[in-house]
Amino acid sequence: MKYSSLTAASIIGFYAFLLGLLTTQSFQAHVVYLHKLQMTWSKDLNIPESFGFLRNQVTPFSIPTRDGNTLYAWHILPIELYRQHESTLIDEPSGFVGDVTSRFAFNLSRHDPDARLVIHMHGAAGTVASGYRVPNYLALSAGQPSKIHVLTFDYRGFGHSPGTPSESGLVLDAIAVVDWAIKIGGFSPSRIISFGQSLGTAVSLAVSEHFATQSPPVVFAGSILVAPFVDVASLVATYRLAGTIPILSPLSRFPLLFNYLSTFIHDKWSSKDRIAAYVQANEASGERYWLTLIHAEDDYDIPWHHTETLFWHAVNATIIKRINDDQFVDAKNVSNKHLGAAGSIMESRTKNGVIMKEVLKTGLHDVIMGNPVITLAVMRIFESTK
Repeated sequence: MKYSSLTAASIIGFYAFLLGLLTTQSFQAHVVYLHKLQMTWSKDLNIPESFGFLRNQVTPFSIPTRDGNTLYAWHILPIELYRQHESTLIDEPSGFVGDVTSRFAFNLSRHDPDARLVIHMHGAAGTVASGYRVPNYLALSAGQPSKIHVLTFDYRGFGHSPGTPSESGLVLDAIAVVDWAIKIGGFSPSRIISFGQSLGTAVSLAVSEHFATQSPPVVFAGSILVAPFVDVASLVATYRLAGTIPILSPLSRFPLLFNYLSTFIHDKWSSKDRIAAYVQANEASGERYWLTLIHAEDDYDIPWHHTETLFWHAVNATIIKRINDDQFVDAKNVSNKHLGAAGSIMESRTKNGVIMKEVLKTGLHDVIMGNPVITLAVMRIFESTK
């Protein structure tokens, strides 16, 4: 009994110590972004072939930001386009390039008016080459393997990108990448899809809102959000590291204490507000837009109810008179398409835009990124722009 009491006291003491650390900005950044976890197992990012790519299918290069930072990036060629120009591509030197505009791969996209681009914003931890991200790139371009290029990058503090991650910093990073794609890459916004997974969904929404609220507005062909979350406070109420280690979820039973600790969250990442602002901006300006939210029911990192809530916020932003929860549920039951073991699809259309929610039965948090649902989501959006 004595030893069990000591053990319990030790656990409570350690948890209290951890909570104290979590109120500091630096420690909080490490927990939220996990940017020090590389997960590329000593492989060199400048040798993309070691991650399964063909020689010079990927061009590693850098993109400058407005605040003087430098982002490490990959330009990934679609496989059919690579096949058509294989001999020329393999004759070029491989590895990181200082001037990406001098490369044959860059000019293949720059001078093709029908080329499409998916700007990929990855989740927390790792680099452009970690985990299921490589299969994700292949799924993104599979629908048009001669036309859809992928541009992915590491945020500041991740991989080879120097700096320290923060909400404002990551938004600046994403803005810099979009600016590069439009001004240097030569892609018009109507030929660009913004893709985000997990943390990347919050970054994608932030950059989409930023450009949609410019004068004149800049709106992409569409945005795809895989495993999004409402905001950081809502996420930590349920989040478990690796699906097992709780952060603040034990305290969610005590609302006053939880709400107090939530005031110490530095980077809010309020996707529910940003998705509503993005939709409202496009409805007001008359710009065409497409939002696809995708989630798996067996996602143990971010529960799929986050997508339900975000979808509700997006749909509510399209109408003048806000609907209540009961009205929303009724509307959802009418328009929902049940696909059996494949899950369900719900779609809301206005004169200007499409808001689609796909909930799969399986796919976990990361595996889903390489599945056909991703390829189809890209194809739908680009097909709608023709």
